[in-house]
Amino acid sequence: MKLLVHACCGPCSLEPHRWFVNAGCDVTLAYLNSNIHPREENLRRLETLRAWAETQGVSLLLGDYDPETWESLAGVYGSNRENRCRMCYRMRFEELASIAKDQGYDAISTTLSVSPYQFTQVIEEELQRAADAVGIEALFQDFRDRYPDATRRSRELGMYRQNYCGCHFSNEEAAQEREESKAARKAAKVAIITAREKAREFCAEKKKEMEY
Repeated sequence: MKLLVHACCGPCSLEPHRWFVNAGCDVTLAYLNSNIHPREENLRRLETLRAWAETQGVSLLLGDYDPETWESLAGVYGSNRENRCRMCYRMRFEELASIAKDQGYDAISTTLSVSPYQFTQVIEEELQRAADAVGIEALFQDFRDRYPDATRRSRELGMYRQNYCGCHFSNEEAAQEREESKAARKAAKVAIITAREKAREFCAEKKKEMEY
């Protein structure tokens, strides 16, 4: 079966590609990610994927980079993350399905489901929607159980590993989450030190009482 797989980045492509190939699929990866901001980040992720694909003999198809259209269709949802992500998936999967139909592929899939930070159910819904619209199969797989392996393998390969999903909204959200986690760790550390100081003072006081 000829399968066209949307690839969001290099690290997330490792396990889905291996799984589909082992399942007997003739796999081509498609890099269709107008959501990624800025342009330099998009190119860095593409080059990471391309470098790996070349060493493995993996077929790679490239789509147009059109951040303006992404902003007008998905970016308008702003901080409404689920709706924004749904439209982002929809745009990329519609492009994927159109290419697959035109080039004679039997089915489409995506590597996005590797990440535990994505809306997995929405991904499945939108992939099916795009496939149904052009009359081909949607071969969705939930690859979240492969995330640890993808992380390990990508680190071993020295791949660039981004710290946000792709769009400028997700970059800001990820930065805020990192700051919140940092603040929480700091607060926990202060609480531990405070508790230890209180315990130390308590023990010292009891020692004095015993000496008297």
